[in-house]
This record gives sequence, C-alpha cells and structure tokens, in this order.
Amino acid sequence: MAEESAVRNFKETVLSDEKFLLRRVEFDQRHFDGWWSRLTREVYTHGNAVALLPYDPARGTVLLTRQIRFVTYLNGHPHPLIEVCAGMLDGDEQPEAAIIREAREEIGCVIRNPRRIFDSFMSPGCLTERISFFVATYGEADRTGRGGGLADEGEDIEVLEITLEAAVAMIGRGEIVDGKTILLLQWAALHGIAD
Repeated sequence: MAEESAVRNFKETVLSDEKFLLRRVEFDQRHFDGWWSRLTREVYTHGNAVALLPYDPARGTVLLTRQIRFVTYLNGHPHPLIEVCAGMLDGDEQPEAAIIREAREEIGCVIRNPRRIFDSFMSPGCLTERISFFVATYGEADRTGRGGGLADEGEDIEVLEITLEAAVAMIGRGEIVDGKTILLLQWAALHGIAD
C-alpha cells in the first residue's frame, strides 16, 4: 500500500513573477500524529544553484569572492560578503556544467574535475532552492582570467586567494557569515580536498 502524501489540496496565488516566482500557497498538512491542518506559506521559487570551494594543494590556498549583497545590507550587515564561488543553474543546465561556468565567470579559474560532495536546502521555510556543493583543486596556471562576474548582470566581484586555515579562522571572527561558505570551509577543514 502506497504511503499517503503529507501534503494535499494546494491553492496557489501568484504574488509576483518578475525575475523569479513568489506565490502564496494554501495547503493541508498531515501532522505526525495523523491530524490535518490548513496552512498558508509564501514560497519563493528561485531555481537551483551551485557552490564551489577551489583549493590549491601545493600552496594550501582557496579562492573566495567578495561582493556587496543588498539584502544583507538591509538586515544590518553593511559590509561586502566573503563567499565561495556560486551561481544559479541556467535552464536545464547540469550542476557540474554550471559550476565550471561560474568558476570561469566569477573567479577567472578553469575547473576541470569538480567533485560534488553534497546538496542542501539552505532556507527551506520559504525558498525552493537546492544548492549542489562542490570542491575542486586548482593551480596557479588554472587562473586564466580576472573573474569579477558579468557586468550585464550587475556583478562586481573581487577575487580573494587566502589559505584554508586563514579562511576558517575568519568564520570565528565573524568575517565570513555566508552559510554556504561556512559549510564548504568547515567540510574542507574536516575532510580535506584531495581529488
């Protein structure tokens, strides 16, 4: 016998469909004790994304980015965010292809063998976005461009190359506050990044 879905009777109202889709969704949800309740949520359909921590094993360095993020400014963080290279999947693009493209655009680096280590929902209370997380090794010869992002998308990205140890220390000092970056740096500190 098939298990009954925990969610049923959707009613959706589109609130905005500018760049992405924002909906108000009413639905019935079955609780763990079997009781059903009617709930309402606002859901932002943003698409899926990728994130990458490139690591140079010869020098012990990682490539990070620094850029101004307006929404963090609105929430009291007036400084540019230090982040791993990341971006959205274009259409039906596969995560591996997307992270290779993003590395070239954002950090000017050719990534040949990205290793997918896990996927995560970063804010499942309101965002549908799932992020695929990658690590990859690079060397000085792989830094073939200046990076910086795409000007026509309003990107203004500074590339930072620092040691993994220094990057992890920045988390404890509150200098790195981006969730995806903290996850990848902590993962690298625990597991290493060998190909």
